[in-house]
Amino acid sequence: MAKTPKKRNALGRGLGALLEDTPSPAPHELNPSPSTTNSMDEIEISSIEVNPFQPRTYFDKEALEELAESIAVQGIIQPITVRKLSSNQYQLISGERRLQASKLAGLKAVPAYVRVADDQQMLEMALIENIQRENLNAIEIALSYQRLLSECDLKQEELGDRVGKNRSTVNNYLRLLKLPPDIQISLRDKKISMGHARALINVDNVDHQLDIFSKIIQNDLSVRKVEELVRALNHGESVSKPEQKDASSGKEIEALQSKLASHFGTKVHVKTDGNKGEIKIHILSVYDLNRILEILEVK
Repeated sequence: MAKTPKKRNALGRGLGALLEDTPSPAPHELNPSPSTTNSMDEIEISSIEVNPFQPRTYFDKEALEELAESIAVQGIIQPITVRKLSSNQYQLISGERRLQASKLAGLKAVPAYVRVADDQQMLEMALIENIQRENLNAIEIALSYQRLLSECDLKQEELGDRVGKNRSTVNNYLRLLKLPPDIQISLRDKKISMGHARALINVDNVDHQLDIFSKIIQNDLSVRKVEELVRALNHGESVSKPEQKDASSGKEIEALQSKLASHFGTKVHVKTDGNKGEIKIHILSVYDLNRILEILEVK
């Protein structure tokens, strides 16, 4: 007789499959009517509880205010997702950033998909949906992966299938959690990049990690330079202190950034490394992109 497959394998087909395979709650639990099961409604914000399984731990205040301004003008384009707890009480599954921004925008109600889900499915849906979003920082992604492994009893191969990543990518994120807290916080706050962090992971001694990390912050070292320092350290070579940046050069870069930001009407970041470098122009929307392309006369 064939074995009955485990229920959680439905996750391999994505969030939609998870929602479709959700068993109906027992009569003594929710017992929702068809109109409140997997439907979309306009729900009062005051009746929505926060998600206790929310994997996101940090929300950029400036970005949240920008989203609130957009919502105030255009409304919510993508509904949030909630589960029904009682006749007039809901719990957020995903969309906390949109919910917070809606509160800032002064909205009293928001459009929401209403789902039926138990605590285990709540956790899996919240984690997987948030991981699939591009604006999670690397530490939040790593913590979400770790929670899926430990709290949802998944193996790394299964986790890769769930989130559409190969095993090595998942493992690279998980290794970030072995870094000292100061380095994790800087990665979260985007003071260093994923490339910097991956290089530091290859240093076994925590004191050496923190020493190189300090040099990255003080001297704005490139990922390539950090990789060179790590290789030298692992080969037993002494790690010399990088040359300090020329103060006047730093002021010139700041002046150039300010001039470009004024020209384009948005934040601009200029980074140099010897004779090479890059200019990043921050784009907040498709409209913003088109506006900047017009300035650049790119058609």
